[in-house]
Amino acid sequence: MTLLALILCGGAKSVSADQSATAPATFRNPILFADYSDPDIIRFGTAYYMVSSSFHFSPGLPILRSYDLVHWTIIGSVLPRLPFAPEYDMPGPHSLTDKISKPVGGTRYAGGVWAPSIRHHNGRFYVYWATIDEGVFMATAGDPAGPWSKPVKVIDERMLEDPCPFWDEDGTAWLVHSRHGAGPLILHRMSADGTRVLDKGEVIVEDKANLPILEGPKFYKRNGWYYIFAPIGGVEKGQQVALRARNIRGPYQWRVVLEQGSTQLEGPHQGGWIETPSGEGWFAHFNSTGAFGRIVHLQPVRWVGDWPVMGRPLAGKTSGEPMMTPPRPNTGHAPARDRLQDSDEFSAPKLGLQWAWNHNPDDTRWSLSARPGWLRLEAGEAQHLVTARNTLTQVLQGPESRITARIDLSHMADGQRAGLTLFGVRPSWIGAVRERGETHLALTREGEEQAGPRLTADTIELRAEVGRDQTVRYSYRLGTGGFTPLGDAIPLARFSWWKGSRPALFTFNKRGPSGHIDVDWFHVDHPELNP
Repeated sequence: MTLLALILCGGAKSVSADQSATAPATFRNPILFADYSDPDIIRFGTAYYMVSSSFHFSPGLPILRSYDLVHWTIIGSVLPRLPFAPEYDMPGPHSLTDKISKPVGGTRYAGGVWAPSIRHHNGRFYVYWATIDEGVFMATAGDPAGPWSKPVKVIDERMLEDPCPFWDEDGTAWLVHSRHGAGPLILHRMSADGTRVLDKGEVIVEDKANLPILEGPKFYKRNGWYYIFAPIGGVEKGQQVALRARNIRGPYQWRVVLEQGSTQLEGPHQGGWIETPSGEGWFAHFNSTGAFGRIVHLQPVRWVGDWPVMGRPLAGKTSGEPMMTPPRPNTGHAPARDRLQDSDEFSAPKLGLQWAWNHNPDDTRWSLSARPGWLRLEAGEAQHLVTARNTLTQVLQGPESRITARIDLSHMADGQRAGLTLFGVRPSWIGAVRERGETHLALTREGEEQAGPRLTADTIELRAEVGRDQTVRYSYRLGTGGFTPLGDAIPLARFSWWKGSRPALFTFNKRGPSGHIDVDWFHVDHPELNP
């Protein structure tokens, strides 16, 4: 059985006449106005599953699920922690500050999970990924929600990226990947269980003139052709190409199949292809969008002469251009009510699936049980927000978001900082500073603290409003009155160690590990994108 057949196995539920009549005929791109970069996607039965790069955030490698290809929710993560090197625990010594983006010594910013692939084979789900500093890894699960096996190192070599496995009809296993710096494409034989490569690999595609910055390969087979879908040209300006060959080792022909065309969408590329039970083809790809990161669009795919054409076909070309309002996918499901999780009352025994720590957390210094119904964050020692542990983040959803948190500051210690941030390179934040026995409000940008009024109340509500212009405006509320703005609009970090800006809760202490805050709730409001 081919990989495509395995992906497409399973039945589909039908859509009733009433559902079909009320369902919108189109949807609006992006399907995820959120930083799920380098997406890959499969269908199994009636569900679709997506993985994406998570880099230095922990848990790593979130798994998203959809039933209609437009609405998605988080169902789990492959990696409970990032176990690959001590630097994922941020031990220092630190050269990084809130004013600079590198060097990142003592941390693994921009490391971690790069461009994963997800597949299903012989009753199990497989995810492969590279960490740029440690090698190529894989994990398996019987259920994509987990639990997942511990990661297995498939290739022990640095500076590799973007692995994708493939099992042929005869059971032969293969792995294709790129190399840091984007290219060439390298093919390996693998053991049947996919846990190790059997050779040093051979270059199957390299053409720096015509295929510059070749990366993100995804393997498929259709009508006897081996296909590799891969982007060229870089994160912000590139195109999507398809390569095909009758022999898996090549030689490969290639065509551009998705490009900007006449649209405003620069660099539409890198993603995964899927077919619905009705036989429709779809391609989920990213588009680089500044502070929101690399967000996910969905394009229809049609085949002409055994070549894919993605999006709206371009006259006189073999490629297509992105569509902003394509016809709704015929998945056999009415539009779902799924959405990405965001707000949290901290009343459950575990953190919500939307949360990820900046690097691995110190689990001795946070709790959901010390004060039931609240999240406790204890301050560790750090001189800068970007070198502090236990900064709790989630993906920023656009095109606008309003984030509000209610925080108890009554147990802060001298030297402690705490509050709400749009986290990334040279971060900004609103929060509290405790010095000489007094607590005052502060607005901080790139490490420069601007003191606000003295705070005498135990609790405060902090707010960050992110606009379409990719700026953040901070405000606060004491008691039951309105919110008071603090400072002017601040531009968000455009790109932060391969990630977009992220709303986050934090605390740290410049004088030593002392003091804590309790967070009552964290609320997110933003416009709904698709009905």
